[in-house]
Amino acid sequence: MRRLLLFFVLLLFFVSTVRAGSMFPYAYQEHTMDNGLKVILIPIKNQGLVSFFTIVHTGSRDEIEPGKSGFAHFFEHMMFRGTEKYPSALYDEITAEMGAERNAYTTDDYTFYYIHFPDRYLEKVIDLESDRFQNLKYALPEFQTEAKAVLGEYNKNFANPFFQIEEKLYDNAFSKSSYKHTTMGFLKDIQDMPNQYDYSLSFFNRFYRPNNCTILVTGNFNPETTLSLIKKYYTAWKPNDYKTVNAEEPEQTEPKSGHVDYTGDTLPLLVIGYKSPAFDPVNRDFAALGVLTDLAFGETSPLYQKLVLEEQKVDMVTADFTPHRDPNLFIIYARLKKQEDLKSVEDAILATLEDIKKNPVEAQKLADLKSNFKYSFLMGLDTSKNVGFRLGQFVELTRNIQGVDQMIESYQAVTAEDVQKAAQKYFMTEKKTTVTLTGGK
Repeated sequence: MRRLLLFFVLLLFFVSTVRAGSMFPYAYQEHTMDNGLKVILIPIKNQGLVSFFTIVHTGSRDEIEPGKSGFAHFFEHMMFRGTEKYPSALYDEITAEMGAERNAYTTDDYTFYYIHFPDRYLEKVIDLESDRFQNLKYALPEFQTEAKAVLGEYNKNFANPFFQIEEKLYDNAFSKSSYKHTTMGFLKDIQDMPNQYDYSLSFFNRFYRPNNCTILVTGNFNPETTLSLIKKYYTAWKPNDYKTVNAEEPEQTEPKSGHVDYTGDTLPLLVIGYKSPAFDPVNRDFAALGVLTDLAFGETSPLYQKLVLEEQKVDMVTADFTPHRDPNLFIIYARLKKQEDLKSVEDAILATLEDIKKNPVEAQKLADLKSNFKYSFLMGLDTSKNVGFRLGQFVELTRNIQGVDQMIESYQAVTAEDVQKAAQKYFMTEKKTTVTLTGGK
């Protein structure tokens, strides 16, 4: 009942405030400062809370130099090390007194920083954030301490079998593209990171620049006042003209495979990755593949019913198709109960894909999937904080809000023929990389 009520409230807001033809349910402003900094303001009336997001358009995909992977993630850590004006202890003290929630995460394509706080602290937060993005300062000992912490995080993650199998998948699937390494980077590069202090300074100077960042503000604030404050504190930030050129991945012409011998006890894992297109909000192929994740591998799919509920060979089967700046992977995951079922489970997955290639999806099923996508996305915009988190990826890829409308429109326009053609185009044997993981030996 609560979600139904929330839906009607959101729908009412949508009808009353949004530009004609827009599906995004809030009014917003977009500005580009003279130094190239993009600013997106989305005022949302609430109980006095604001969310301030800084999107750095740099992720592990931008680590194109041999031996230098892992630095995008490393700076997610270093950005909390402080400046001369606000050393880390003072930054922590001020944000704690605000009752602020703050953190960051790194992806293949971008690094995402956020802070949620009461609206009365807006200017102080803009002061704090502008200072650390322009004036981050750290000495060699601090750098080396954090580099060792990153190695510790890698070792912790490596204990997870899913981390190991994904690392193997990307390493096998790509030969030239920097997507070959995970967001954390290659282990040998992380181990050498304490020796790369000078390179770290150049990395920061390259990428932590206004023309490579977007500020997104959501919540209870006045747009004119906020824009004035952002200009006050960010105008002195100097741009540069550095651009990353990722190596073009050669077309895959034969299937690839790999295996991970996990040292501990674990259930067997199977992942299958198919080369897939870069994100494009108006690309019908991209939207069709998005629809396919639920169509073929969702909890209502015949495959899920067969493998999970009827035969009980797996306790998980799912697919992931995440938007990326460059061509990446459509990934299918399965966790099995018995190692001897690896072949039959893989055969069932491949048979499902072949069926989609040959037989158009039922019209009602497709309509339900598209409707679910649209309203699930809109329902996820229920708080100012969630608006920022939901938009972060699309703002990174398109640098505007219009891309959200274009994406939803593309999904709504997908036909059964589009789904079938996308399956035929991308789920080809020669574009497939398969990795298995077994343990307990």
